[in-house]
Amino acid sequence: MRSGQFVNQSKGYRAFIPAPLPPDPPVRVDGDLARLLSDADRCLGRLDGVASILPNPDLFVAMYVRHEAVLSSQIEGTQSTLEDVLEFEADTPGTERPKDVEEVVNYVAAMNYGLGRLGDLPVCLRLIREIHGKLLSGVRGAERTPGEFRRSQNWIGPAGCTLKTATFIPPPTHEMHTALDNLEKFLHGAESLPRLIHCGLVHAQFETIHPFLDGNGRIGRLLITFLLCQQGILQRPLLYLSYYLKAHRAEYYDRLNSVRHDGDWEGWLAFFLRGVYEVSQSATNTAREILQLREQHRQATAELGVSGGTAARLLDYLFEQPIVSVRMVEKKLGCAYVTAGKLIDQFVELAILQEITGQQRNRRFRYEPYLALFESPP
Repeated sequence: MRSGQFVNQSKGYRAFIPAPLPPDPPVRVDGDLARLLSDADRCLGRLDGVASILPNPDLFVAMYVRHEAVLSSQIEGTQSTLEDVLEFEADTPGTERPKDVEEVVNYVAAMNYGLGRLGDLPVCLRLIREIHGKLLSGVRGAERTPGEFRRSQNWIGPAGCTLKTATFIPPPTHEMHTALDNLEKFLHGAESLPRLIHCGLVHAQFETIHPFLDGNGRIGRLLITFLLCQQGILQRPLLYLSYYLKAHRAEYYDRLNSVRHDGDWEGWLAFFLRGVYEVSQSATNTAREILQLREQHRQATAELGVSGGTAARLLDYLFEQPIVSVRMVEKKLGCAYVTAGKLIDQFVELAILQEITGQQRNRRFRYEPYLALFESPP
């Protein structure tokens, strides 16, 4: 009863009706949970502090966002990699890409859209619907009413299961709307709770309500980022928590189920805070390595003798777009095609760029040292 209850429905299945947040009795923030909360807060503060000294941090944020998008989408079964997304954005001709890469690109667009909207609209049901519309626009699941809460019963379980064999059945639609209204009130009225506890409670409750026919997992993980940024815990979305959730997927689902069956909010929150702590450390180390890499390569390219700071501008561009073609560099720098080609060749000689096609035409170049920071396990 602490988190809700399973209720028999007229069609012969049992659906879960969540209790309003906050939990009653209240979450016990003591012992290990208090320590984890302190550690997670401290590491998030350190990450935010490192981000504040990054030169032109928006260049690097784009990679953190793409990285989170890839990992979150992989939890839902996509096969696309970070490199697939970058090549899709580069729109290179003749490149075979996984069909699901557009789902990851949509995730990036949904995150950027939501972050932009936070300036004039707090995290609320309206924003959640808008983000969902962006997420499913023109991709798998587009027929499942993007941007609208479901009007029929859904369920969770292995492929081919039915309502009677499902692992978990969220609330029916009339109960779902009540639960969503309660969740929105909690979003705007939980000042007395530690912010990370609030964030963890919201994510778990949203996944339990499961208000869309598709995309609930990805939207629920996006909510974590939006809440951290809205509440000022992070100035920029540099936390890729989906890595932790993907690496511990079985425990992730078990913890959510323990909330529903046993009211074990403390167990879920300990798991959640441990993830924030671990991934914050990793993201902070990545930011520091980015700073070191940028300084190293700025010194190397400064010796090229290219006029007008063109080499420095190309280097900055690579931190934003680490897979490029000569045409892309020509357009970005506003220089001649031949000039762009010569500059890229110089970057190749310095082992900053690596040619990845082996072709004479439509060549693409990869900023290998930078991408390695995101492609290696934290």
